[in-house]
Amino acid sequence: MHEKQEQLFAILRPMGKVIVAFSGGTDSAYLAWAARQTLGAGALAMTADSPSMPESHKRDAEAFAAQFDIAHEYIATREFDNPDYVHNGPDRCFHCKDELFLRLGQVARERGFEHIVYGVNMDDLGDYRPGQSAARQHRVAAPLADAGLSKAEIRELSRLAGLPTWDRPAAACLSSRIPYGTPVTIGNVKTVEAGEEELKALGFRQFRVRFHGEVARIEIARDEMARALSLDMARRFTEIFKALGFRYVTLDLEGYRQGSLNEVLELNRTG
Repeated sequence: MHEKQEQLFAILRPMGKVIVAFSGGTDSAYLAWAARQTLGAGALAMTADSPSMPESHKRDAEAFAAQFDIAHEYIATREFDNPDYVHNGPDRCFHCKDELFLRLGQVARERGFEHIVYGVNMDDLGDYRPGQSAARQHRVAAPLADAGLSKAEIRELSRLAGLPTWDRPAAACLSSRIPYGTPVTIGNVKTVEAGEEELKALGFRQFRVRFHGEVARIEIARDEMARALSLDMARRFTEIFKALGFRYVTLDLEGYRQGSLNEVLELNRTG
């Protein structure tokens, strides 16, 4: 594992000046830290300023960058102006990353940055992630994957480096809560964000709020499910989500699973 970290450093070192696409999650935080360790002031972390990025994640990204003396800026993205993104087909993530990498590329050219890197890891390569196609088209490098690092290894190396992100729950943009075919709007992602902040305030750690029109489908991690399955918590969920405009409030008994809205794609492929 430590050999892989040294390989990561060796990949980054000759890059000179890099922009790190930085969401503040475990992977991009570790990559931003590694870039700072190897390139010093040549590393710049840039975070998308988008409605699909939760405000709490922006605050976390700012705090992390400040703690580890990483240069950090926001870049405004306009994916919600793109009808192909708003349509919310299975390629939505491509259009999001295409917009982000387009904006980062403009900054790189204007300011003399030689490379753009992002935090995809080895485990991600086997998942359905259209954003990887956008990365290839924009020639965005994936040093974590190139070094052969898995998610578990990134978490452990982050822990050993003292990074507070080492055990951060898996995160994704708010638009990933909207089923394919349902238009993604600023209004519905902000409704999801408000609901998820309420769940966080209740003390839940790993969860998703899936937006199904009048129905809110709540996914809670299985190790937290017992607490969710109580009449008192059912009352709280109902109060919270009906106040946000949902008519029906449901708890998914399968619990939280990453990319659950991709299950329909699997059914379509095998059906």
